[in-house]
Amino acid sequence: MALSGNRLDGLQADPRERIRNLALTAGLTTAMITPFAGDGSVDYGRMARLAVHLVENGHDGLLVTGTTGESPTLTDAEKLALYSTVLEAVGGRAVVIAGTGTYDTRHSVEMSKKAAEVGVDGLMAVTPYYSRPSQAGLLAHFLAIADATDLPVMIYNIPSRTARLIEAETLGEMAQHPNIAATKDAVGDLEYTKASMELLPDDFMVLSGDDSATLPMMELGGQGVVSVAGHLAGRQIKRMIEAHRAGDAPEAWRLHDGLMPLFDACFVEPNPMPTKAGLNALWEPVGDPRLPLVPASPETRDMVVAAVGRAQRL
Repeated sequence: MALSGNRLDGLQADPRERIRNLALTAGLTTAMITPFAGDGSVDYGRMARLAVHLVENGHDGLLVTGTTGESPTLTDAEKLALYSTVLEAVGGRAVVIAGTGTYDTRHSVEMSKKAAEVGVDGLMAVTPYYSRPSQAGLLAHFLAIADATDLPVMIYNIPSRTARLIEAETLGEMAQHPNIAATKDAVGDLEYTKASMELLPDDFMVLSGDDSATLPMMELGGQGVVSVAGHLAGRQIKRMIEAHRAGDAPEAWRLHDGLMPLFDACFVEPNPMPTKAGLNALWEPVGDPRLPLVPASPETRDMVVAAVGRAQRL
């Protein structure tokens, strides 16, 4: 994909080089919520406004239709329209990544091809959930997605949601595919992260899939985060990342500690319920989640608002 007239010109053919040029793993990427109107339909206008808002607040990348975007409740047509909406709003100013993975390999491959046709910069594929495939099945699933396009693919490893861990050895084997160029590590075990890094190529990128683990993971060699709290404190999270890169560990840890109440508040109820409550209270109306998720409680909303206030004073 060539985006003329902007900082994403001249992308390299090699997916890992493309990732570096796109800044996909160079800092702050947020997994966007999906705004809904009062009748439950997707609010595409609000999605465009949110994308611009995030980019103006320090984001290098935007992940569309991940778990935070309530992807299980979205139709294929809604997903493709969301990719187009975000690309039109911020294409050329931030990386746009499409969450195309499901528990159905054929469907994942089909959606990856369609997302590539829309023009996204990269793909994210989650571990197949519910069916609990073997490690051999996981390998075959992700290789099929990686073979579907020439886009960089990020593997999303989150056993708490999928009931299946991509073992470090399996991830290392996946990383030999030239299109599999990054992982979003939400395993919740820094020993696993360290062990997997030892098996990955030097140019393979590791992003934290958990806001609270961003700084600890960067100290092990990670490159950044796919955030949820970035909706509400993007500038502060970006400052934490930049402080770490500059070698200012005390400042990075000061920001990390100050952001922890927000990181915790964003998950006190199922994601993205707290984040949507925070955006509704502090930004613009983004609507309620789709069932089976429900609006966050007033107590959770107040917790998020208070944590954002603390983050803004950092």
